[in-house]
Amino acid sequence: MTRRSLATPLPWLGALLVLYLVVPLVAFVARLASARHGVPAAPGATHALTVSVVTATITTALVALTGVPLAYLLARSRSRLGAVVGVLVQLPLALPPLMSGILLVEVVGPYTPLGEAVGRHLTDSLAGVVLAQSFVSAPFLVVTARSAFARIDPAVLDHAATLGHRPWSRFFRVSLPMAAPGVRAGLLLTWLRAFGEYGATVVLAYHPETLPIYTYVQFSGTGLPSTEAPTALALAVAAAATTLGLVPWRRWRGRGRGRGGPVAGRAPVHALPARPGQATPVRFAIDATVGTFRLEVAHAASSTRLALLGASGAGKSLTLRAIAGLLGPGVGTVAYGETVVDGVPCEDRRLGYVPQGYGLLPHLTVWEQVCFGTGAEAPLAAHWLGRLHLSGLEHRLPAELSGGQRQRVALAQALARSPRLLLLDEPFSALDVPVRDELRGELRRLQRELFLPTVLVTHDPAEAALLADEIVVVDGGRVLQAGARADVLSAPASPVVARLVGYGNVGRGRVVAPGQVLLTGEVPMTTAGATGDPPGPPRDRSGPAGRQAVLGATTGTLPVGTPVTWGVRPDRVAVTAWAGDGPDPKGTEPGGTEPGGTVVDVVDVGATCSTVVVLDGGVELEARSPGGDLLQPGGRCRVVVPPDAVRVWRNGSPPGGNGSPPGGNAASVGVPHE
Repeated sequence: MTRRSLATPLPWLGALLVLYLVVPLVAFVARLASARHGVPAAPGATHALTVSVVTATITTALVALTGVPLAYLLARSRSRLGAVVGVLVQLPLALPPLMSGILLVEVVGPYTPLGEAVGRHLTDSLAGVVLAQSFVSAPFLVVTARSAFARIDPAVLDHAATLGHRPWSRFFRVSLPMAAPGVRAGLLLTWLRAFGEYGATVVLAYHPETLPIYTYVQFSGTGLPSTEAPTALALAVAAAATTLGLVPWRRWRGRGRGRGGPVAGRAPVHALPARPGQATPVRFAIDATVGTFRLEVAHAASSTRLALLGASGAGKSLTLRAIAGLLGPGVGTVAYGETVVDGVPCEDRRLGYVPQGYGLLPHLTVWEQVCFGTGAEAPLAAHWLGRLHLSGLEHRLPAELSGGQRQRVALAQALARSPRLLLLDEPFSALDVPVRDELRGELRRLQRELFLPTVLVTHDPAEAALLADEIVVVDGGRVLQAGARADVLSAPASPVVARLVGYGNVGRGRVVAPGQVLLTGEVPMTTAGATGDPPGPPRDRSGPAGRQAVLGATTGTLPVGTPVTWGVRPDRVAVTAWAGDGPDPKGTEPGGTEPGGTVVDVVDVGATCSTVVVLDGGVELEARSPGGDLLQPGGRCRVVVPPDAVRVWRNGSPPGGNGSPPGGNAASVGVPHE
């Protein structure tokens, strides 16, 4: 402990309890050491010790066989029955052991139906001792193991299901190893409690004598000296058991081999095995309610690379889980090509699924992770380890890997079982920029080589453009727009979609002439509803007196005076400085579509330069361009926006409705759910 920690009362309070627990032990050991004639003999103590050790071991085995599954079920249960059972299991902890024995006599006593059925041999027998010990010690395992199982992220178990593991396999290969420290602690507490049990045992099974009963008999007959030997035996056994139980459990792994595979670290990078069959796109029509969230999404992809794009909480990951089968049956139609998989369990869909947290198991090495999926082949696993630059890391645990390495392991794990569909849930969101760019490029190369259908969940339009041929824009559990990548990105069907696909400049305006929009305000960067109406009032800034900003735009047949919402990408906005020796930028001239403004902020991020301008009239625009001469904040400037870069939507129209003017290159739009 540091000097600073000793200045707080916490260490002293803890030390007080340690002192209280240790002093009696020290006093007892000192008494034994100072005894002149040695420890008095205690005939029968060895036999009593043997009975206690044997019965405690049998009790622990029986409790483990039944208590670990019960703890697992209680940890996963959310029903009232599970809550009631959890309370009942803990009741023996609140009862005095003597009363627990009385309760047991009412059930297994010699004159009960059960006792008479077995010839009245349950009491005063080894079986009676085990029954008494089990009743009072079982809650220690169930409570401790339940807490350990409850700490396991359900997403890890779902990920194991996508790798083909059924419930029984997930319990033994995922849940039990991850909860092992808690289960081990519960087993130790159970054994120690059973070994020291007295009250219930003395009522239910006085014979054969356990060590606690023997010690009490000695104390009652001859006093304290005769109890020293059995007490010393009990202390020695308890100390040995506690020490053994606290030794960290470590898996012995060969340095050259991972489980179930060849020498992974030396496996050559083979040519990519041929993939049977033809890659087919996915289609889905999902209608599901999870908690209070309603998900209604549908799309039939025409290409093998699909992206679900939207903000956080839009329902993208939930859609991916439905496609994977993790929401179970009855949520709608899902098909991989022409194969409808509605009723097919997730374990049988042969998926490659990379969740947001990667889903790696903390107790498995890299090689074991990659080979963990059912149907995974060692040569194919070795191929992906080499291809994804993981050679030499085969015997590391996830905690020993960087974020990029864990991402590569998760991708190799998904690919090692030759999946028919690859599902990626925000796979690069937590990575550094260089690592993210590298892995994006690697995934794009894999998509081209494997012809593997891919569904990507992302909030980054640039990532969707790189890794998908089709984009489905999702918001509030509904599809706002869906179609080819170019159509969605260049012709968003509503202001909401525009925001999501990267239109950083979205505002309100009014058609003042064919092909011209007067800018009346900007829209806060929040999510609007499916109707396309921008939320809230526009922010109002004052500009030079009398000046108003007008942009050229494709307004189609919208009549003059129509209130609209406009949008333009920052990279389509050009800002040039006004030298001051010529006329002021157009903003007051009739028909002027190159408005003037004032530079308020300039940010040079290296590859690009972001310039924020307040136009005459108070509307703010961002311009993003490659590096170059920087404008100075406070200076006057001219803003140039190509008319074909300005998207216009009639206020109040649904996505893809009349708000997309004729000739505006409207994208194909999914039907909104009202």
